[in-house]
Amino acid sequence: MKTFEEKLEQYAELVVKIGLNIQEGQRLLIMSPLEAKDFTRKVMKYAYENGCKHVFVNWHDSETSRVHLEQAPEETLKNNLQQWDIDKFNSLVENNDALLNITGDDPSAFTGVSPERLMWVQKDKGEKLETFSKAQLNGDTHWAIAGVPTAGWAKSVFPEKSEEEAIESLWEAIFQTVRIDQEDPVKAWEDHVKSLTEKVDYLNEKHFKSLHYRSEGTDLKIDLHPDHLWIGGGHTSTFGTSYIPNLPTEEVFTTPHKNGVNGTVSSKKPLSAMGNIIDNFSLTFEDGKVVDFSAEKGYETLEQLLNIDEGMKFLGEVALVPYDSPISNSGIIFNNTLYDENAACHLAIGTSITMSVKDVGHLKKEELEEIGVNQSRGHIDFMIGSADLDITAETNEGETIQLFKDGNWAI
Repeated sequence: MKTFEEKLEQYAELVVKIGLNIQEGQRLLIMSPLEAKDFTRKVMKYAYENGCKHVFVNWHDSETSRVHLEQAPEETLKNNLQQWDIDKFNSLVENNDALLNITGDDPSAFTGVSPERLMWVQKDKGEKLETFSKAQLNGDTHWAIAGVPTAGWAKSVFPEKSEEEAIESLWEAIFQTVRIDQEDPVKAWEDHVKSLTEKVDYLNEKHFKSLHYRSEGTDLKIDLHPDHLWIGGGHTSTFGTSYIPNLPTEEVFTTPHKNGVNGTVSSKKPLSAMGNIIDNFSLTFEDGKVVDFSAEKGYETLEQLLNIDEGMKFLGEVALVPYDSPISNSGIIFNNTLYDENAACHLAIGTSITMSVKDVGHLKKEELEEIGVNQSRGHIDFMIGSADLDITAETNEGETIQLFKDGNWAI
């Protein structure tokens, strides 16, 4: 049986070799919570061993961020991101470098902070990093997201346990989601990516016109973009190398037509956004746009998300994940989008992932909007999959195919 230290080493190596797939001469920027310092150092070691030219680390801390959000002047929050930060991210794109975002902050870290103040920071970040975000979604740089437990996050997942026990339990859950618990994690990932690729090939061959979702609280029809491409498992960068952005990943995804969404969809898992939890919410769409919404918890946060800009009222992603998946079967609600979105079918409001639309990476924002590819300063995934979810797909010839039945693949 592997020791914790052996699992941690394998996890760090997996992030570098499989997730980021660091190439000789690339630089790496790591965004990391202070509590993830030990894991961050292991990632640095493997990055250098695999040819990384320079590793930079941006540390952050939720409590420090909260003081800033509560005390900083309004004009500071509205102009929060400084030029050196913008230059740093744009430099990653210009040099085909890599970014690792270590997720794990307390999902309720900013509860009680004015949602408007949170929105100012989010809006400023989205506006100033628009160039980087577009490049990231187009595959112009390697990037990955991986989780590391912090005390706040672990206690939100296992509130009945002591802090130490909660962190230990969350580590074990994370190791399982990324297949570190298996004898040969790299081989397990190769097999998993192959399985996802088979689904992608089927969906791209069929090239469905639309999807119709039905479950309790959900009756939603989504027209897919005419030039959509399904993607799953790994991505291929625009400079020809492969990487896996999400560790874990269970999804295959594509892009809807901006104006082709009609009906109501209900969330099935809590959403952690802007340091707050939004739960039991629904969105109603007409001709692509959110025209009504509700939430039992986090209504004001959801309202501010939708008001970041006009594009946040439209869908930018459609993702399929079977209910009978490893993360879902664990029975754990992670209160973290990276994990919860890979336990259930999900959608995303906000900007579209341009790599999942054929030959549009060179187009400007206005040109993308003209052809129905939504653009926004934000991108927020929310979970809609459940054991009673049925999805039918319509072909361009008018044929209807059962794609999902009772939450799982029907093909």
